[in-house]
Amino acid sequence: MTTLAGPAPPPEPPAPSREPRPRPLTERLGRADRVFHRVAAGAGAALFLLLVLIGFFLLLRSAPALRTAGFGFFTTIEWRTDVDPPVFGVLGMLSGTVIVALIACLVAIPVSLLAALFITEYASARLRDTLTGVVDLLAAIPSLLYGLWGMAYLNDRIVPLSRWLADNLGWIPIFSTRAEAELTGSMFIAGLIVSLMVMPITTSIMREVFAQTPPGEKEAALALGGTRWGMIRNVVLPFGRGGLVGGSMLGLGRALGETIAVKLMLPQVPILSGHVLENGGATISGFIAHNAGANEKITGALLAFGLVLFAFTIAVNLVASWIIARSRSGSGVDA
Repeated sequence: MTTLAGPAPPPEPPAPSREPRPRPLTERLGRADRVFHRVAAGAGAALFLLLVLIGFFLLLRSAPALRTAGFGFFTTIEWRTDVDPPVFGVLGMLSGTVIVALIACLVAIPVSLLAALFITEYASARLRDTLTGVVDLLAAIPSLLYGLWGMAYLNDRIVPLSRWLADNLGWIPIFSTRAEAELTGSMFIAGLIVSLMVMPITTSIMREVFAQTPPGEKEAALALGGTRWGMIRNVVLPFGRGGLVGGSMLGLGRALGETIAVKLMLPQVPILSGHVLENGGATISGFIAHNAGANEKITGALLAFGLVLFAFTIAVNLVASWIIARSRSGSGVDA
């Protein structure tokens, strides 16, 4: 007797795997994220547009003065508006601006570097917070107060130092002085005043960069028997090199644009001189503040000076941003 077999049962589905599977990640911005992205992008575009408009305004208003002066605008030192056509040039003021800014940076950068290293590597947590607040507070002091303090107090008290430099280092051209030269109101003293305003900025930037040094690398250097200074020299400083250079150049940009303190300290007479200890000199920003409010011709020349300072400062800050973005300490910060 034969029996007919029915259709074979379907194969059982495989048992689901018990191994955990990673959940796929998808970039889905919420409403708040989209709003914030648009607001941030709009703010950035507005700042860039404002910068372009400032440059366009300076170029437009200074164009008649630049056409009158011609290429001599960049090679002339004299300032005379009592003749027709007027004679004016930016060379003397530009050299004074650069000299004062370099003096300020030469004084401020070493002090800022040591202060930043002490705050991040040597100070206790409580002292670190106190010093950080003090540095931020120094940045909030108006430049007018620095200028008044320098003019009323520091000006005469720096003269002995200037005289010592002239007597002992006079063989260096920048420290040489004439026999009866007046040593107050010099670019050297103005640079010292500006350095006090540069220090908070450079110290804050260097401190922030040094604080981002990977703790593992610092601990590894100490575990290998290195001293604290050896760890700083071989780990912290190489890591923060970009912040050191970038902070220094941002401080230079700050010094180039200082106005009120330099206006009070210098006589604002354009000269082309390397004798930084003698009375005299002018900076672009101080000269503009000193002569503001004059007639249309003078205002056009002052706006031409402002255009030069604007372009010079923008170039310095762009170079600083480029250095920070391509250093190890700035990697990943600026995409």
